[in-house]
Amino acid sequence: MKGILAVSGHQGLFKHIAESKNNIIVESLETGKRMPVYSSSKVSALEDIAIYTNTADVPLKEVFKAISDKENGGKTISHKSSANEMKKYFEEVLPEYDKDRVYVSDIKKVFLWYNILQEKEMLDFTEEEETEEQEEKQEEKGSE
Repeated sequence: MKGILAVSGHQGLFKHIAESKNNIIVESLETGKRMPVYSSSKVSALEDIAIYTNTADVPLKEVFKAISDKENGGKTISHKSSANEMKKYFEEVLPEYDKDRVYVSDIKKVFLWYNILQEKEMLDFTEEEETEEQEEKQEEKGSE
């Protein structure tokens, strides 16, 4: 998910292409069109986004992994589903999410972004799994 951006005022996701003095150049993952994004626009990197839960914030990548596990790597429900359907599904994926601070509009974006990345085969969780395996091996060595 490195270099994948959400730009306020523009639907979908964008790939960071280049930087210039006054802006950055991004490319739409859906249309392939490039455009400048100026410093006055709010730009969020997907790797910096987290979802509020009752205990701690969960990185978006972990939420995507939970969705991917639930769907066996396939697409999830549409971001155009009813609010109740989306809330119910999101609760299955992330049961401890903070229902007061995570809005339906946020859930909608998570599903939209997941489906875009899944369609473009840009969801890669191998790095995360390798890190988990290394941590488990270190714990085993420490308990010997």
